[in-house]
Amino acid sequence: MTTVRQWTGKEVRALRSAKRMSIREFAAHLGVSDRMVSKWEAAGEQIQPRPMNQAALDTSLARSAPEVRSRFTLLLGTPELDHAIDLGSTLIRHPADNKRMALVTGGSFLAGTANASIWLPAFYIDVYPTTNAEYARFVEATGHQPPAHWSSEFWPSERADHPVVFVSLRDALAYANWAGKALPTSNQWEKAARGCHGDLYPWGNQAMSHRCNARESGIGETTPVDRYLGGVSPYGVHDVSGNVWEWTTTEYAPGRYERKGGAFTSRLTHCAPAAASDAPPGLHADDTGFRCVIG
Repeated sequence: MTTVRQWTGKEVRALRSAKRMSIREFAAHLGVSDRMVSKWEAAGEQIQPRPMNQAALDTSLARSAPEVRSRFTLLLGTPELDHAIDLGSTLIRHPADNKRMALVTGGSFLAGTANASIWLPAFYIDVYPTTNAEYARFVEATGHQPPAHWSSEFWPSERADHPVVFVSLRDALAYANWAGKALPTSNQWEKAARGCHGDLYPWGNQAMSHRCNARESGIGETTPVDRYLGGVSPYGVHDVSGNVWEWTTTEYAPGRYERKGGAFTSRLTHCAPAAASDAPPGLHADDTGFRCVIG
């Protein structure tokens, strides 16, 4: 005898949200009434759809595109995303720190200089590194110690949209905890930056210093996080080569953690997403910042 999967109200709501359908559209999609869908979503764990309706839900999920299934999984596993603002396509705006986040779909990607195949579940990642202005809101809300180069609790006025620097791994983790997010692992960061197919850079395999802020660019300091439109990754993530190294939670050796992406101080080859540097968690440097993930 076949056992039909028992859906919950939260799962129904998550599937409808992942498909970006109104209640009316979703009801027509399943072949039930609007009132029925509303009843399911409001009833939490207590819903008991008929077997044919549960089968319709199963079929709807099974036939969904990978992006839809990824959003469904994230909506179920991350309560904060229930309140995120849907910006369309694969973008959301996180409700806590108001940052745009891009969906990195679940699946395998080619990682590291050896292009080893690694599988990762879906996650969202900040489109841009955390800026001075964004970090200042965290400092104001929590009383956290501001970066040492700021004047009191204020960043350099001309660098509001530059990545925050002189932040340690501990500082970055404190921000992530405040925002209800996490810091990426090295593998998460790398997949978001280079895509699935082992490209050397976010834009492909050609070394192009005009697409990022590396040493060869000759700038010698940080730049606005949205400056290099030609350096965007396949997932729509900006500033993942050059500008500043970004902290990850991956421990390279006891007491040392990986940083990814290179910086304005780095040669272009060191700004390739497969490359990494390591540092102690207490490091404060003028070329190191961070971005966050969910999932």
